[in-house]
Amino acid sequence: MMGTPAKLLVILGESNCERLNLPAGIPDSLNDLKREIQTQLRVLEDFRLQFKDPDFNDFVNLSSTSDIQDKATLKVIFLTSSTSIPTSSSEINETSSVSSCDTDLISSPQSSVLSTPESVSSVRSQAWPESFPIPQFSFDAEMQLQKAQLAYQTDGTVLSPNAKLKSDILDALASEIIKFKAYPSSADLDDVASALVRKHPCLKEKGSASGYYGWKISLKYKMANYRTKLRNIGCSELNINSHKRKGSMGSPNQVKKPRKAEVNYCPDYPLGETKDTLGKQRITLLSEVTKKNNEQVIKVLMDQTFALRRHEVVEDLPFIVEFKNRWPALFTEREVSAEFSRITTIPLVSKFMGQLDNFSTQLINIVKKKRRSSVTEDHKHPVSYGSECHH
Repeated sequence: MMGTPAKLLVILGESNCERLNLPAGIPDSLNDLKREIQTQLRVLEDFRLQFKDPDFNDFVNLSSTSDIQDKATLKVIFLTSSTSIPTSSSEINETSSVSSCDTDLISSPQSSVLSTPESVSSVRSQAWPESFPIPQFSFDAEMQLQKAQLAYQTDGTVLSPNAKLKSDILDALASEIIKFKAYPSSADLDDVASALVRKHPCLKEKGSASGYYGWKISLKYKMANYRTKLRNIGCSELNINSHKRKGSMGSPNQVKKPRKAEVNYCPDYPLGETKDTLGKQRITLLSEVTKKNNEQVIKVLMDQTFALRRHEVVEDLPFIVEFKNRWPALFTEREVSAEFSRITTIPLVSKFMGQLDNFSTQLINIVKKKRRSSVTEDHKHPVSYGSECHH
């Protein structure tokens, strides 16, 4: 039975707070709560939790989720190998059950580097924003826009940007777009162009119903050129569509690109890693998955090898049986949810539960209607036991 939905305030650092939505209620175990924080807030490092105790009006170590209620405040304390402090007996047991080999893997320099944000810099951390953020342009471009804005406010004069200014603006917008998508849709380009003229009304176009249609078309061609530039320097997400690659297959018109919800479609390998080095991590993972109470080690390795898996899925199109043999750790409830979050940046379980709440009334009505329909059909066609026996 689903618990009462709850919201928690999570302090991740100085001037850095996030809201944690728990549609299914506060988890029963501390590990499940930590897993929600890792999934929803994209926390990669190991950590422990404190909560604000109302009796002392200060933060104390959290040892059980029964100590917190809806709208409680939590603080994330990031751990290093020298400051790792278990916060509950269950965590102590889990820590002691990890073999020395596992401990070496977690605390080794190679592993710690791979688990840092810098090592997964090619992985996007957020989906397309509801309101597109217009970036700061170059100094001279901003000066020209400020002067043009004064003229626009004075007498409504719009700016007709010269080639250099327009190029500077489009370059900056393309660099910002690529942080979210390599292949923006027509609606996405509408978002960007409209946000541009909202922030800089002097750039509105005369004779255009929307005021930004020309900017949208220019962005479309700029993104095509920008993709070519990134493809030439080896961007994986774009390189898969380069037909100059040796052994490339398929129709020239067949473009592999993300579907609507896919944020990290085919990321580059982490800095300093190659297909071979990540392949060795995959072999290590095959061994680690056979051990008990080894979820944290598996999570670290699955995070590290995410790019390799995506390359296999996108480029090789493996059969499910083959893929399961290569990545058995992925076929668990925990890792399915984690992989969904890696690809879409959306927490699977809480998102599903939240949407389920939105449609629960309709689903109940459908079930009731189907049940009534079934009962009506039974009454229309009563079973004649006598005739059956006779025949």
